[in-house]
Amino acid sequence: MTSWLHEERLAAVLAAVRATGAARILDLGCGDGDLLLRLAREPGIEEIVGLDICTASLDRLRRRLCDLGSCGPRIELRAASMTDPAPELAGMDCAVLVETMEHLDPDRLSRLERALFHTLRPGAVVVTTPNAEFNPLLGVPPHRFRHPDHRFEWSRSRFRQWCSRAARSAGYAVTFQDIAGRHPDLGGASQMAVFRAPCPDRADPVPAAP
Repeated sequence: MTSWLHEERLAAVLAAVRATGAARILDLGCGDGDLLLRLAREPGIEEIVGLDICTASLDRLRRRLCDLGSCGPRIELRAASMTDPAPELAGMDCAVLVETMEHLDPDRLSRLERALFHTLRPGAVVVTTPNAEFNPLLGVPPHRFRHPDHRFEWSRSRFRQWCSRAARSAGYAVTFQDIAGRHPDLGGASQMAVFRAPCPDRADPVPAAP
């Protein structure tokens, strides 16, 4: 995808995280750290934990973090799967998943849902994923995905359906936004959902769908 669309996506996510007022951030699928490095420069953020299953990406991110110096939030990087998170990461202020869920096989999405909304249960969640309706504008042929490692790419209606059901199951509110491009008919190159826990003493969630 072109760099200006990528920059627009990151800016939208950063603005969404900023709006939550989060101080402790969990970056699931942090990769080389394009978002994490921006978060590390945000005032008010005290802690960032980045997870990725690719150790090579984490190594590249560690080298990039050297340029930050000693100032900024506490940063921890872990080689781990977002579908099998460590229990001690539960209760963070905000979790972000930027263009990561589409790399999972669809039959693992229920496991992601349980891990994210029922085990980790952060105060807010920001999720972005490609918008399949935008693909013709990027020259992506029909019945093809943007990246060979993508396992699916959803339309806006399909994404909203999944997110809305997951939010109801876990007791979150969710809002949606087209980001990166914002074509009047086809939406953005990406689509974003922002989940918010209604209040700290929210009721126990309904178990996720199997």
